[in-house]
Amino acid sequence: MSNEKYEKYKQYENNILDDRYIIDKLIGIGGMAVVFRARDTYLNNMTVAIKILKDDVATDEVVVKRFKNESKAEGMLKHNNIVAVHNVSIKGKIKYMVMEFLYGLTLKNYLTAKGEPLRFEEVVSYSAQILRALSEAHRNGIIHRDIKPQNIMLLENGRIKVMDFGIAKLPDAETITVTDKAVGTVYYMSPEQASGKKNIDTRSDIYSLGAMMYELATGQTPFRGETPLAVLIKHMQEEAIPPRQLNSSIPVGLEQIILCAMSKDPANRFQTADEMLSYLKRLQADRKIKFDELPSNSAMQNFWGKVKRFFSKKK
Repeated sequence: MSNEKYEKYKQYENNILDDRYIIDKLIGIGGMAVVFRARDTYLNNMTVAIKILKDDVATDEVVVKRFKNESKAEGMLKHNNIVAVHNVSIKGKIKYMVMEFLYGLTLKNYLTAKGEPLRFEEVVSYSAQILRALSEAHRNGIIHRDIKPQNIMLLENGRIKVMDFGIAKLPDAETITVTDKAVGTVYYMSPEQASGKKNIDTRSDIYSLGAMMYELATGQTPFRGETPLAVLIKHMQEEAIPPRQLNSSIPVGLEQIILCAMSKDPANRFQTADEMLSYLKRLQADRKIKFDELPSNSAMQNFWGKVKRFFSKKK
């Protein structure tokens, strides 16, 4: 973090917010908010994280709506794999959210630091935990819509925490418009989300997780391009290179799960987080397993037929 950015927000340090939160240290600066480590004097000085909207966006209706959306979604969900929200304030000049303080780093930072694909055990463990979080969200009518390594925190004990429900679709609530101010990252966006369809469902999160697993297992995103639009078009029109062509150590069963989750047609994916989790558990128990049956219909069978024909031509 640059000295200029640090100095701009240093004014908050060692101050008391709303006669309750003692702000200790600036720990992160994002596009719309800054995050501080703080202590909650109402709860025996418990360490918390406080996310404060930047001054230049604190009056932007879309940004504030996203902020409210995030706090509402995470406040509704009580789960070991979802970051907990303790309090939120959007009425005053300083708009902030109080969350549990997490000791760790994002999966994106972890992958970058390693500089190579993650081990099989890591990919499966982290993905299974994300699926448990998604299962809880989906049960409550919440679609995350922005599953990506940057929004997944890896704690010191190996636990995963899903964060940032800012553009989540909530039940009986106005949907946040996906714009340049609130967009699921193009590298993990489902084809239906990329095409701008309004009635996306929980299977969009399944696709995004599949795209993320692809990166964790191979070290690269499934689609790349010179512009965000080029990447979006590939999500809609092209099939990803089978992961085992990029990393031969990937078990067949893991490749099957990733490609099934990333099917273009939602009907050909795992239909629920729990269903996908059941296959991951079987793979965890036997990494040499090859799945004879996956969620399928005629379209899926045609897809696997194309894959087999592709490999037969290569021989």
